[in-house]
Amino acid sequence: MAANRKMVRAPILERIMKRHPRLSTEAFARMVEQAIARIPEEIRAHMENILISVQPRPTAEMLAEMGLSPDEPLFGVYWGVPLIERSLTEPPLYPDTIYIFQEPLEAYCATREQLIEEIEITVVHEIAHLVGFSDEELESLGYG
Repeated sequence: MAANRKMVRAPILERIMKRHPRLSTEAFARMVEQAIARIPEEIRAHMENILISVQPRPTAEMLAEMGLSPDEPLFGVYWGVPLIERSLTEPPLYPDTIYIFQEPLEAYCATREQLIEEIEITVVHEIAHLVGFSDEELESLGYG
């Protein structure tokens, strides 16, 4: 009889251990705001006219435009013209946007602490694209 109880409990324990942090949209957005606030002022100064948008997940169009399949996780994306590529005579027509995607980040992270860390890494990664860093440069700095 004890063996049967263990077998019944094992799937429950497995589900509990596989839980991921789930936050309200507002709580997640606050975490993103806190991550931005921790970025040094020298970098935040470049964020004028930048929209930060927290979305549940990337759209199919975004994934397709980036050459990603629908099942590939995307934590964030910078949509715009990097500062180093801008023209002084022809400024961008629209504000650049950094999208942070809640569901992929929550699904990836096992704990709230890991989620906070991944949000911060994602925010820094996308701001670095604004400033002009490539994915390869960010990977070498530990923000890949």
